[in-house]
Amino acid sequence: MSRQKLTKIVVEGMKPAPEELVVWDSALPGFGLRVKPTGIRSYIVQYRTRDTGQSKRMTIGQHGPLLTFDQAKRQARCFLTDAARGQDPVTERRSKRQAPTMRDLASDYLENYAAPKKRPKSVRDDRAMLDNIVLPKLGSQKVTAVGRREIEGLHAAMQDRPYQANRVLALLSKMFNLAGQWGWRGDNPVKGIRRYDEQKRHRWLQDEELQRLVRVLDEHPNQRAANAVRLQLLTGARMGEVLSARTADFDLNRGVWIKPSHQTKQRRTEHLPLSAPAASLVASILQENSGSQYLFPGNVAGEHLTDIKKFWAAAIKKASIPDYRRHDNRHTYASHLVSSGLSLEIVGRLLGHTSPSTTKRYAHLADDPLRAATERFGSKFGTYST
Repeated sequence: MSRQKLTKIVVEGMKPAPEELVVWDSALPGFGLRVKPTGIRSYIVQYRTRDTGQSKRMTIGQHGPLLTFDQAKRQARCFLTDAARGQDPVTERRSKRQAPTMRDLASDYLENYAAPKKRPKSVRDDRAMLDNIVLPKLGSQKVTAVGRREIEGLHAAMQDRPYQANRVLALLSKMFNLAGQWGWRGDNPVKGIRRYDEQKRHRWLQDEELQRLVRVLDEHPNQRAANAVRLQLLTGARMGEVLSARTADFDLNRGVWIKPSHQTKQRRTEHLPLSAPAASLVASILQENSGSQYLFPGNVAGEHLTDIKKFWAAAIKKASIPDYRRHDNRHTYASHLVSSGLSLEIVGRLLGHTSPSTTKRYAHLADDPLRAATERFGSKFGTYST
C-alpha cells in the first residue's frame, strides 16, 4: 500500500504486480486506485462512519472509457463529503442494490392485495396488464427509480386504447400507493397524470333487435348458454355473476336472487327481485340441473360454466346485431326500464350501482315517459295554427 498524487497519466502507467496493489491519492485522502495482478484498475474510496468510527471501503468502478479518472475523482469527493456529513455510502449502495424491483412490487401486489381483496376476474385482468404491458417495460427497474416521465410514456403509447390505458394507470397508481404503505417509496409518480377521455358506450337493443336475439336464443341447440344470456337480459346482472351463480342463491318462494358479496363487483350482498319470467326460467333450469351446486355447471365436474364467447359471437351474428357486447345486455335492461318510467334510483339499485352518477348515463331516456305524460294533457287543447 502506497500513497502518491494520482493523475490520469499515473493511473494508466501503473504496472500490475504479483499481488493486488492499492495506491492512495495524496491530494484527496480516502480516494485510491486498486490494481489487480490481471492489470484491471479500479477506483475505490475508504472512510470512517461518524457514529461508530467503523472503516468502510467501496469500489467506485473500473477505469476505462465508461469511467475516466476525473469522473471517478468527482464521485469519490461526493462519497467522502457524504460520509463526513454522517451518511454511509456503502450501506446506502447496498440498500439500493437490494431494493425491490417493479417485478417484486407486482408479485406482492397480486399476492397480498389483489388475490384476497378483488374478484377472480379482476385479478386475471390485473395479471394480464402486468404481464403484457407493465413488466416488459418496467419490470427490472427499482420501484424507487421509476419516474413520472416513464409512466407518461407508457400511457401515451396506448393512446389508441384509451380505456385500457387508463386501467393500466389506475393499476400502477394503486401499486405505488401500496409501495408507500410498505415503506418502499415515499411518493406516487402516477399522481397528476391526466387520464384519457373515455366515451361511454350507449348501445342497447331496440324492441325489434331484442326480438331477433330472443328468436336466435330459442332456436340455438346450446340451451345452457342461451339460458345464461336470457337470465342476464331478464335481470341486468353481470355475466360473471350469472355464470358463477349457485343454486342455493335463489329463493323462488320469495322470488329473489341473493348474490353473495364475494361474487358482486361492490363486494356486498345484493337481493335482486326476480320478475315472473326470470323466476320461471330459474325454476326450469334448477329442474334440469338437479344435483348441481351451480345454476350453469361447467364441463369440468364441480366447476361452473366460465366461457360463452363463441356462443355469443355466433348468436349475435345470426341475429344480425353488429357492435353489441354481452355486457351491453345490462344497458338494454336498464334502458327499457328507464324508458318505461322507472326512476334512475330504482334502476340503479336493480343494477347494483352504489353511486347515482353511474346510472346517470340513462337520464336522457327518462324524457320519454315525461313527454308521454305531458302529451296526454296537451291533447285536450288540440293543435294550434297561426
